Amino acid sequence: MGTVVTEITLTNVMDKARVEAGIRACARQETVSALVDTGATMLVINEELQQRLGLEIEGTRRTTFADGGRKECGITEPVNIRWQNRGCSCNAVVIPGAASILLGVIPLENMDLIVNPVTQVLEGAHGDEVVALAM
Repeated sequence: MGTVVTEITLTNVMDKARVEAGIRACARQETVSALVDTGATMLVINEELQQRLGLEIEGTRRTTFADGGRKECGITEPVNIRWQNRGCSCNAVVIPGAASILLGVIPLENMDLIVNPVTQVLEGAHGDEVVALAM
């Protein structure tokens, strides 16, 4: 399978709450190109994007990389991810100097998305309907 890249919009969830409370004028958000990575678990961003979105680091987690290396990486407060008509909120792993934003399987599953192996595009697993599986 080849490389699949898609545009997603990331929004600081805490900013949205601050806007509703009248503390901020607008929520920080950014539309970015993300590599759809079914080998990654979470949303992965770099420090620059984390800072532009104003995402606080809530803690750290030992992160395993594709080459087998391991490193402690920051975990952000929740960020909202929008892809077309779908969305979810999750924490992001911050990897200093990361060249690509990675969209991993947790947000993909949450938004009911799959990579079509024939067309190599991101699409709804159940067509246009978002289905939540509870088993």
